[in-house]
Amino acid sequence: MSPAASDLFESSGKVTLIAKVVVLAPMAEALDYAVPAGLVLQAGEHVIVPLGHAKVRGLVIGFERPDADEDLSRVKAVMARLDDPIVPEASLNFWLWAAGWTLTPPGVFLNGCIRALKIPRAAPKQGYVLTGAQPSRLTKARQAVLDTALVPMGLGDLAMAAGVSTGVVTALEKEGVLQKVDLAREEVYPQPNPDFAPARLNDNQAAAHQLLQIEQAKGAFAPVLLDGVTGSGKTEVYLESVADILRADPEAQVLILLPEIALTQAVLGRLEARFGVEVAQWHANISNGNRRRIWEGVAKGHVRLVVGARSALFLPYRRLGLIVVDEEHDGSYKQEEGARYHARDLAVFRARLDGAMVILASATPSLESLTNAEKGRYAWIRLEQRHGTAVLPDISLIDMKAHPPEKGPNGETRWLSDPLIGEILATLKRGEQSLLFLNRRGYAPLVLCKACGEKMTSPKTDSWLVEHRASGRLVCHLTGFSMRKPKTCPHCGALDSLISVGPGVERILEEVHSRFPDARAEVFSSDTTPDAASSASLIKRIEDNEVDIVIATQAAAKGHNFPNLTLVGIVDADLGLKGGDLRAAERTFQLLAQATGRAGRKLKPGKAVLQTYTPEHPVMQALQHQDRDAFYAYESMAREVAKFPPYGRLAALILTAKDQTLLNKFSRELALFIPNTEGVDVYGPADAPLALVRGQWRKRFLVRADRNRDLQAFVSHWLAAIKRPNAIRLVVDIDPYSFL
Repeated sequence: MSPAASDLFESSGKVTLIAKVVVLAPMAEALDYAVPAGLVLQAGEHVIVPLGHAKVRGLVIGFERPDADEDLSRVKAVMARLDDPIVPEASLNFWLWAAGWTLTPPGVFLNGCIRALKIPRAAPKQGYVLTGAQPSRLTKARQAVLDTALVPMGLGDLAMAAGVSTGVVTALEKEGVLQKVDLAREEVYPQPNPDFAPARLNDNQAAAHQLLQIEQAKGAFAPVLLDGVTGSGKTEVYLESVADILRADPEAQVLILLPEIALTQAVLGRLEARFGVEVAQWHANISNGNRRRIWEGVAKGHVRLVVGARSALFLPYRRLGLIVVDEEHDGSYKQEEGARYHARDLAVFRARLDGAMVILASATPSLESLTNAEKGRYAWIRLEQRHGTAVLPDISLIDMKAHPPEKGPNGETRWLSDPLIGEILATLKRGEQSLLFLNRRGYAPLVLCKACGEKMTSPKTDSWLVEHRASGRLVCHLTGFSMRKPKTCPHCGALDSLISVGPGVERILEEVHSRFPDARAEVFSSDTTPDAASSASLIKRIEDNEVDIVIATQAAAKGHNFPNLTLVGIVDADLGLKGGDLRAAERTFQLLAQATGRAGRKLKPGKAVLQTYTPEHPVMQALQHQDRDAFYAYESMAREVAKFPPYGRLAALILTAKDQTLLNKFSRELALFIPNTEGVDVYGPADAPLALVRGQWRKRFLVRADRNRDLQAFVSHWLAAIKRPNAIRLVVDIDPYSFL
């Protein structure tokens, strides 16, 4: 019997308490460990436990007392408790539920939730204290140190307080008069002041805020769709609800979710201006030190207001009073790697678990949220007018079949039509700004050889290489592969035969420089603003009128407010409609409505023009006539007929393997085990649209289920019926948004 287990038993030799521990490993369920006598544990504590021959980390999720006749001779003991903040019960329950919802092993899911704790704590600062010994000689400077060092102080602080050099302090340490000690680390988290700078709401905003207060007063789970046109002031409205929550309950915490880091930076300034403090932010680009500090501060209840990307949902909140999901329709809330989830949907469940309010804010709500509002599952609050005197921009369509762009002076292809050029010129003459929107990074999406027709693709991947002329490289946006653009075709060896096909934002910038040589133009994309600082810098230049023409991807399509921007030109309005994505029309409508909504947000009227080869398409017609309801009715009808979300549920199974023959064989075998269940349809196996990625072949199944069917149970039962070879990787995506 090991020493760790020697105190487990009463005189009868029986284990008295079993801890249910989720080890941070891909295990299907929690494991049982005996709790040593004298070790007091509670759910949510971090422990070290044996697993095979290893010592692993785990989270205690519960306890049970064994039956008197139960044989527990092989039960191992908890080895140690770790000094990390306890995960609050509500957060622990949410993590475990989310693991089950996404069909992710709980240890894998929880490992992601506590990843910040693997970052070492910063070393404690050291200070000096008196030992009681007397110096060999006493000078005026030394006496000043002795008179000052009554409490532990750091080297610089002590020297400054005593009015001496640091050398005097270190000399006293060498003589044993002072000794170094670790200083207690006291984290200070500035608390948001809900009364610092209340917003002046207009009548429409005030009415919306009053309705939110009614929902909040229920003191229970309250989902709300805050549905307002672009520029209506939704942010000001929900910030007043944030203030209400913080004011009403001194222990309540608030989470504001935003889809992108660039948008996070835009909102942070407004939060600081409203609440008077720098708000805790959580996203991929924060430092490791801040990551651990914020995680621990949230767990202890010291951090009360967090703004961040989707992963901020999994911080260990003690008491969530409000969750805001801004731009709730945005596809960026869908996690496509690791455990796959949609942050909007999980945020609603988290609010339900905490009995909190959740505000889903958007000018173009997802069809799922809109349907829930129409059916009364969510409260529906609408803001149908822009703030102040601003009005929605006029929107017109340019039929590219009737107005094809002219060739350049050297016969090069151009992408801007004469009507759009005329609008840009008129805007420049008025001293106003234009935004040209094209949701495609780089210079060109395809590079091919004009001699042999070879398309440049990423190695062992079907994905095309995108030309980035600014850096002289070809880049795969799927795998991250990058290479210098070669002089000769790698396939046939022809010299200078590689040509660029199609436009990206860099190519539009090139055309803008050619057509408007005196205009100041810049690209706003994730390539030009890869971090918070560069994004904030570009936004400020635009706000300060240092840029005349902005060429932007979706990085600038939402959440930004540029007072002098009065023209939005959509370069390729049809781009998002291509492919077989069931949400293609909805996504295109949302993205273009958000992009056109950047125009005319202040005193000056705005205008948007869309270049399209399909002006008759329902999306284009709805945008031109600004008839959102008609588009959603059309889209909803098509989804309901097919029983696709929100009238049904989907799950995707993606199988990958290096051995294509093995993959094909197992895919066919898996299809034979599909359970015969009424109300559930399975499509596949089929090659994924990108069938080869990083040397791995890919097959897909798509499961469609009626809303009253337990989709997770169906998939779990199906997969349990057959053993999967280790050489084949399986990913389950509940409610998929990507069909690549």
